[in-house]
Amino acid sequence: MLSYLPFQEDNYMERYNRHIRLEAIGLQGQKRLLAAKVMVIGAGGLGCPVLQYLAAAGIGTLGIMDNDVVEISNLQRQTLFRTSDIGSSKAIAAKKHLGDLNPEIQIIAHNKKLNAQNALELLKPYDIIVDGTDNFEARYWINDATVILNKPMIYGAIYKFEGQVTVFNHQDGPSYRCLFPTPPKPLSIPNCEEVGVLGVLPGIIGTLQANETLKILLNIGMPLVGKLLCYNTLTHVQSLIGIPRNDQCIQEVKARKTLLETEASFECEAVPQLNFLEAIKKDNVQFIDLRSPEEQPKLPLEELLYIPLSELKSRINELTPYANYVFFCQSGTRSKTAVRLMLQQKVKNCYSLMEGAPEIHQLLEQIKTA
Repeated sequence: MLSYLPFQEDNYMERYNRHIRLEAIGLQGQKRLLAAKVMVIGAGGLGCPVLQYLAAAGIGTLGIMDNDVVEISNLQRQTLFRTSDIGSSKAIAAKKHLGDLNPEIQIIAHNKKLNAQNALELLKPYDIIVDGTDNFEARYWINDATVILNKPMIYGAIYKFEGQVTVFNHQDGPSYRCLFPTPPKPLSIPNCEEVGVLGVLPGIIGTLQANETLKILLNIGMPLVGKLLCYNTLTHVQSLIGIPRNDQCIQEVKARKTLLETEASFECEAVPQLNFLEAIKKDNVQFIDLRSPEEQPKLPLEELLYIPLSELKSRINELTPYANYVFFCQSGTRSKTAVRLMLQQKVKNCYSLMEGAPEIHQLLEQIKTA
C-alpha cells in the first residue's frame, strides 16, 4: 500500500490544479502520485516522453536507468535532450532537465546498464517499472524481475511507423513471456539504428505508456491488461489484440530466486564476450567500432577501425589477418550481432565487448588519472 506524502509546499495546489480538479483524481489521487515510485529503464525515444509526463504529473520518486550518452542522432526523437547535452550521460542529463521541469520530486539517476545481476536489487524499491529499452535481453530481464517482485511492467515497442503498448504482470494478467515465450533468433529483427524510425512515433507510444502508469497508480480507467494496443502512424489505425495468460510460464519464473536462469535462456544466441581489461591484455588485438560516425564518445584506442555494422560484411577484407577481433558499440547489442555475422563468415577469434563505448571511455579516463 502506498503511504501518502504530505503537501509541503503551497504551490503544490497550483502546480497540480488541473489534476486536482478532476473528480476521478482530486487531492487524494494527487497524493498517491506524490507517494509513488516509478522506474523508467531507458532514457531514449520511449523513455523521454514517459519521464517528462511522469515528472510533470508529480510522481514522487522517479528513477532513470541508462548507461548511454546523448548523440546528435538522438535529437530527432528524444526531445528531452538539447544539442548542448551531446556527449553527456543520458541519465544525468535527463535528471537535470526533469529537475528543472519539477524540482519538487525526487529524481534518481542510475548511469548503468541493467543486467541479470543487478535487476532485482535495482527494481525492488519501485512500484511500477516502465520498459523503455530497445533490446530483447533487457526486456526478458525486466519481465522476469517484475514477475518475481510482483510489480507491473509497462511495455512499449516501436518499429519504423508502428508501435505497441500493453501492461504486463498486473491484476493476474499475462507476462511478457506469455506474448513472446522465447527470445527471437539472432539477426532476425533489425533495430532502429538499422531501419530508422519516424521521430514522433516514440513520443506517441511513450505518452501512452505514461498514461497506463498513471491509470494504475490512480486506480482509474481500464489498464491495457491482457490487451496489446497496436498503432500505425501512417493510417491512424489502432487495434487491440488479446494476450492470453500462460500460468505455466509465469509460475516457472516465480520459482526463480535470481535472473541467472533468464540469462541462461539466451544461450541459443550466446557469443564470446570480453570485458575491456581482458581485451587489452590480448595479443594482436584489433578493436572495431560499429557505431555510426556521429556517435560519441570517440575512443583513443590503438588498432582501432571504424566500420558501421551495416557495412561490416562488405568490409571484412579490411581486418588485420589472424587478429583477435574485439567489436564494440554503444550498448553491446550491435557488437553481439557483429560477432554472429563474423562466425557465419567462418572468421574466428571474434569477441563482443561487454561494456559499451561510454563505459569504456570512463575506464580509460580512470586509467589515465590513476
